[in-house]
Amino acid sequence: MSDRFLLSRRGLIKSGLVLGAASLAPFARAQTPVKVAGIHGSPVENAWNSVLHKALQEAAAEGAIEYVFSEGVAGPDYTRAMREYAEGGAKLIIGETFPVEKQAREVAADYPDTAFVMGSSGGPEGANFGTFGTWNYDGAYLAGMLAGKMTKSNVLGSVGAMPIPEINLLINAFAAGAKAVNPDVTHKTTFIGTFFDPPKAREAGLALIDAGADLLFGERIGTADAAKERGIKSVGSLIDYTPMYPDTVFANALWGFRPILNAALADIAAGTPTGKDYTAYALMKEGGSDISYVPGVAGPEIEAEMEKVRADIKSGAFTVPQDFNEPA
Repeated sequence: MSDRFLLSRRGLIKSGLVLGAASLAPFARAQTPVKVAGIHGSPVENAWNSVLHKALQEAAAEGAIEYVFSEGVAGPDYTRAMREYAEGGAKLIIGETFPVEKQAREVAADYPDTAFVMGSSGGPEGANFGTFGTWNYDGAYLAGMLAGKMTKSNVLGSVGAMPIPEINLLINAFAAGAKAVNPDVTHKTTFIGTFFDPPKAREAGLALIDAGADLLFGERIGTADAAKERGIKSVGSLIDYTPMYPDTVFANALWGFRPILNAALADIAAGTPTGKDYTAYALMKEGGSDISYVPGVAGPEIEAEMEKVRADIKSGAFTVPQDFNEPA
C-alpha cells in the first residue's frame, strides 16, 4: 500500500491510513440501506466517538446505511437506549459498553435479530454481540520512537481516561517505542477518570510537565492544550490534531473505524453471525490505523528508523508488544 499525504496548515503530514470506504461501495449500491444506531457515551466531538461518528456518517452519505444516533449517553440510560433503538428497528447498534458490560450483554440476548458491535473490554458473546478494541497502539509505538529521541529531560508524560485494557495497551506502546530508541527515558501516566473532560486533561498535562515531562502523549482531548500553554510538543491519538495545534502536535496515532463497520455490514448482508471480535480489521497491517507526523520535526535520522519499523509492522516482520497492564 503506497503512502499518501494529508494536508494541514503546517504543511504535509505523512500518513498511510486507509479507511476502507472503497471496499464497501459494491455493498452500498446493491443493498437496501441498513438501519444503524450509534450510541455515544460522550459528545461526538470527543476523539473516540468522532471516529465512529465520521465513519457512520460517511457510510450514510454513500447510501450504505440509514444512521441515527444519541450522544452523551451514560450510566443506566445506556442500556435503555440500546433497547429503544433495537425496538425501533435498528439492525446494527454501534457503541461502547465499558461501564455496562454485563447489562449490555443481557440487552443483546433479548434482541437476537439485532446486531450489536461494541467497544468492549470483554470478548464477543452469542451470535449477535460483537466487540472491537481501539488498537491504534502500532501508531503509538512509532510516535513513541520519535518522542524518545526528541525529549531533552528524558521524561515523557501521558494523559489517559482510565486504566482499561485498551487504553493501557496504547499508553504502554507509546512508552515502549520511546524506550526502544532511548533506554534512559522514563514515562509518567495520569488517568483523569472520565472519557471526556478537556479541562481536567489539560490540568493533568500541566502537572506532568511540572513533574519534568517535556513531551506529552494525549490519549485524551485537552492534553495538547497543556503542551501548547507550556510551549512543548505533544502527540495526539485517534484523530489528526495537528491542524488544530499546528505548532504543538507533531504526530498522531491514528485509528479508523470504517474497516470494522464494513466487516460488520458484510456479515449482516451475508446472514453471518456478528458475535465475533472485529478488532483486527482496524490494525495497521489491515490499513485501519497508522501514524501521521510532520516531517522534519523529530529529525531525519529517527524518522527514517521509525519508517523502517512502520514498514515492518505493515509487512508482519515486526509485531509491537502488547501490554494490557496498568502503566506504572
